[in-house]
Amino acid sequence: MVMFPSASKALPGALLFLMLPALAVSQAPAQRTLEEVVALMAGAKAKGQVGTARKTKSVDAREAHPGEVVVTAIKGEGTASQSRPARHGDWVVRNRCPETGNEQYLVAGISFNERYRQTGAPISAHGWREYRPVGTLVQFLVVSLDTPPFRFVTDAGDTMLVKPGDTLVQSPKDEKELVRVATPSFACTYDVVTPPAGGQRTTP
Repeated sequence: MVMFPSASKALPGALLFLMLPALAVSQAPAQRTLEEVVALMAGAKAKGQVGTARKTKSVDAREAHPGEVVVTAIKGEGTASQSRPARHGDWVVRNRCPETGNEQYLVAGISFNERYRQTGAPISAHGWREYRPVGTLVQFLVVSLDTPPFRFVTDAGDTMLVKPGDTLVQSPKDEKELVRVATPSFACTYDVVTPPAGGQRTTP
């Protein structure tokens, strides 16, 4: 979901926390509603804690099988999210990030067509095709390391576990289009365009 070397390769010191591993989670995650997570983002925006970024790294993708459930697992962390059953036209996307285990996730057909364009690379034996993100600008918030872990269900119906240090990514066009991205995945696939004002990253 065009590269910006100056933004991605020379991040301000205040953003170095993006590269740090999340703290070990020793407590059961609380359940938050999507509305509560949307409110969390709104409060963070008011405090200047939200930045903007673009997804720029190419991915592999294949058409999902109807009814398929995609479990997103991050190397070294375990299960991060679980999708709803896939519908006709949905896509399974696979990041090209060896450091995270090249995690996979489900993307609705309409969203996929808006966010990605196929390249001319050959199709693999297993049906994977190379796609390049269109570079849509999104808003992001890095969850502070002292925020208790929590789960929420996205507007698309996916269940996500948010841990300290993770990144919440939100569409500026639809506040409910909001997902969790693991710290190393964000660092691998996104280029920061506008850092949070003052490097603040405290969340409630």
